Amino acid sequence: MARIRILVVDDSVVVLKLLCDTLSKDPELEVVASAGHGRIALTKIQQFRPDLITLDVEMPVMNGLETLVELRKLYPKIPVIMFSTLTERGASATLDALAMGASDYATKPSNTGSPAEAIEVIRAELVPKIKALCRTSSAKLNSVPPFRPAVRVPAPANRRIEIVAIGTSTGGPNALAEVLPRIPKDFPVPIVVVQHMPPIFTRMLAERLASRSAVAVEEGSEGVVLSPARSWIAPGNFHMTVARAGLNWRLELNQDPPKHSCRPAVDVLFRSVAEVYRANVLGVVMTGMGSDGVLGAQQIREAGGVVIIQDQPSSVVWGMPGLVYAAGHADAIYPLDQLASQITRRVLQSRAPRATVPINNYASLEPRAK
Repeated sequence: MARIRILVVDDSVVVLKLLCDTLSKDPELEVVASAGHGRIALTKIQQFRPDLITLDVEMPVMNGLETLVELRKLYPKIPVIMFSTLTERGASATLDALAMGASDYATKPSNTGSPAEAIEVIRAELVPKIKALCRTSSAKLNSVPPFRPAVRVPAPANRRIEIVAIGTSTGGPNALAEVLPRIPKDFPVPIVVVQHMPPIFTRMLAERLASRSAVAVEEGSEGVVLSPARSWIAPGNFHMTVARAGLNWRLELNQDPPKHSCRPAVDVLFRSVAEVYRANVLGVVMTGMGSDGVLGAQQIREAGGVVIIQDQPSSVVWGMPGLVYAAGHADAIYPLDQLASQITRRVLQSRAPRATVPINNYASLEPRAK
């Protein structure tokens, strides 16, 4: 198998050397060129034809966002991973980059005084993303295999969906920006979300989604009581769960060990909603790398709930939904642009079992103007 050819772009000599040395030691990767700012990087793309580019956000001459704009005009399909700092400014720029066409992001190691620790962060966070994006890019199927949901004991016919739980990772911020703004303002149940992101990033993502959505969107916090037409995104570095509190349900946060190297983890949230809401759950697994969500999807379905997933062609990485699909834990599969209408239709139909809510009523919902 040919090695993945990488162009590394960073203005820090120390970081540039660290990245090049660490990536080059992986037998599946090859750093074919490096650049200290965007203008040089654009000239090297034509010369070296990389399979993927890592792009620093803050650089002189031409910064990461400026470079990304020009890069996407010339090379719309090359995967790009932004390399940003774990700061408010870095988070804001990263979310801008994702909206402008970056494939994913990785945060720079915060402990620059420990090279060994920095190398481990790169190996654990950046390398898997490079491999996932390049394998996905080269192995995209023209069509999805025929869908065959697993056979199970039918759930009660009068089951009402009382909560929607969403799990996503790579490609998730843009996917959520496609789904949440299309949920109607009178949506009758709460929505809880896990997006694999670090602290600061999750809060800023929630704020951005809130500015575009009819339903309220905020970062989850300890003890908040769930209510309809509201959505909560699990905060970075915390697992988020749902617990019964008298006649209400509330959010709880914990820092138990990561699952699948993730905290927050989709499996943790899905398991809790399955335990508390039993058959009254609609689980949604969207684009993302890895296997987080597979066990949780199984637990939702075993409790009598329903799980739907995003399809392969519309996913940045069909890891999480693809593995749910392969395990037979999905009830249906939809492209990204149909997920909001399907979520809305299923929730409304479940709460009015004798009435039919035509999907066309919600298929054309548009995001609220900023």
